[in-house]
Amino acid sequence: MIRRRPFLSVFLLLLVGLGLLAWVNRVHLASFPGIVGAYSAKEYCSCRYVSGNPADYCVSYVKLYMPLSQLRDDAERKRVTARGLGSTQTAAWLDQRQGCQLQVEADPL
Repeated sequence: MIRRRPFLSVFLLLLVGLGLLAWVNRVHLASFPGIVGAYSAKEYCSCRYVSGNPADYCVSYVKLYMPLSQLRDDAERKRVTARGLGSTQTAAWLDQRQGCQLQVEADPL
């Protein structure tokens, strides 16, 4: 088969190799969607409340790097909620010295 169809054989070997690589790193791949929302919420919060930039600038800055489906800014409480790849994360501004921090929300039982 390799002599008759060399391109198909190489493609199948690459496909098997990628599948094996994905299986070995399945834990890391499963945690990736949470990283997208957390990074976006933290970056927007820091851009808006620590650096004091306008909201439009911070939205374009964050969306430049990460694919987001939703970004909510609660200006009164200085909290930002970002949703990307099915994961929702929240960051809140603590004070000028500590900056913004990701909020850990308890899972309902």
